[in-house]
Amino acid sequence: MQVEDLRIALFSGNYNYVRDGANQALNRLVEYLLRNGARVRAYSPTVENPAFEATGDLVSVPSFAIPGRPEYRVPTRIPAAVLRDIQVFAPNIVHVASPEILGHRAVSFARKNDIAAVASVHTRFETYLRYYNLGLFEPAVLAGLRRFYRRCDAIVAPSESMAKLLREQGMNHDVGIWSRGVDKHIFNPERRDMAWRRSIGIADDEPVIGFVGRLVMEKGLDVYEAVTARLTAQRVPHRVIVVGDGPARDWFQKRLPEGVFVGYQTGENLGRAVASMDMFLNPSVTETFGNVTLEAMACRLPVVAATATGSTSLVTDGVTGTLVQPGDIAAYADALSRYCHDEGARLAAGQAGEKVSENYSWDRVNHALVDVYLDHVHKSGKAAARKRNA
Repeated sequence: MQVEDLRIALFSGNYNYVRDGANQALNRLVEYLLRNGARVRAYSPTVENPAFEATGDLVSVPSFAIPGRPEYRVPTRIPAAVLRDIQVFAPNIVHVASPEILGHRAVSFARKNDIAAVASVHTRFETYLRYYNLGLFEPAVLAGLRRFYRRCDAIVAPSESMAKLLREQGMNHDVGIWSRGVDKHIFNPERRDMAWRRSIGIADDEPVIGFVGRLVMEKGLDVYEAVTARLTAQRVPHRVIVVGDGPARDWFQKRLPEGVFVGYQTGENLGRAVASMDMFLNPSVTETFGNVTLEAMACRLPVVAATATGSTSLVTDGVTGTLVQPGDIAAYADALSRYCHDEGARLAAGQAGEKVSENYSWDRVNHALVDVYLDHVHKSGKAAARKRNA
């Protein structure tokens, strides 16, 4: 079997209505699959004005807005019309990208029809509860995730550190790697633009600490604010550029009065913003990979990040940046202070990070997932044949 023989039914709780790293990876995957002759059909909630145009065929499923976070939607079921659409499409593999009702129904369909089901893990959902004072329910969430992922034939994680955690948690016996890539045309040090920095009020000699991402508390905004406040108290020269938007923007902006908030950026404008920073701070512990970390490294920035899944697979402590125990404000500040004062250390770590980033091309990482697909289509076909002949 070859890639052109694949017929993939992809199920996602958010394929394109709110932009994030996970659904951008899914859309890049679909583009790669279609370009190489595979057939793909995506099933996901939809909205009237999505964040970006969907890649490939997208079928809408019923959903409702999450109370308190209405920008996100929860799919509720696979109605009869959609089920018929899936049956007509006749997939030979099911890919589920989120562990909710839609994902469970998709896996049930796969099991009933002797089709392999592969799940991709994009977020550490259990850690989100800590940011909403609901940590008491974390064991129950882990149990629910374990039940979901064990129903799949295999799961794939974006980093070895995340795969290791999933194995330790007993999520599935077959845990592979589907990493993430970086677009070097967009993210490279040549995008650095000092005139743009000056236009937003930053002097050439001011060291810039960057943030890129959706402005939600689970990205570690509270830690970010505490670290930069400590640098200010220690009179460490620095400025902050924040790229992104989200429901916590007002909260974050009030606590970073000297920060420059440039809003949501895409494409070459995003590459320019990242390359125009001097270092990158990522205190999030919810990431499974950290696309923004890789993009910063591709732009030759040293990275200061939490010792957490994702970051530990990208950042080599003392070489491409600094890893800090989550919540250690003093250690974060010390690492950033060093890069603020020592241009040579910034350059050395940035160059090392850029070299690492060269190993991550989108075609290369997506082909690795195709190999997983092909392996499990073959296994499911043999299992179905044995079942018919029993």
